[in-house]
Amino acid sequence: MEVRLPKPIAKYFAADRGDSNAVAECFTENAVVVDENHTYTGRQEIRRWKESATARYKYTSKPIASEGVDGKTVVTSRLTGDFPGSPVDLRYAFELDGDRIASLEITS
Repeated sequence: MEVRLPKPIAKYFAADRGDSNAVAECFTENAVVVDENHTYTGRQEIRRWKESATARYKYTSKPIASEGVDGKTVVTSRLTGDFPGSPVDLRYAFELDGDRIASLEITS
């Protein structure tokens, strides 16, 4: 079953298939991403974060659930790839600002 996602979030998951520039463009200019206990602020840092993750691992990400929690959209996505512990279900907490992502926190 296909998970219905708001357009900016669907665009993020489509871009996450390997295009770090397209991923960065999903975010507002001053967006914040928190992943693996690191914080990345602004599109340039977000682009570098995604380039680094793509260089280290080959993976696919498939959203399997979505819910609204405290004004955020929390998406559970199954990551499968060449990283330790694969596959793993991660939670992506998105905060939107219009048609872009203002913040994203990724947790297990």
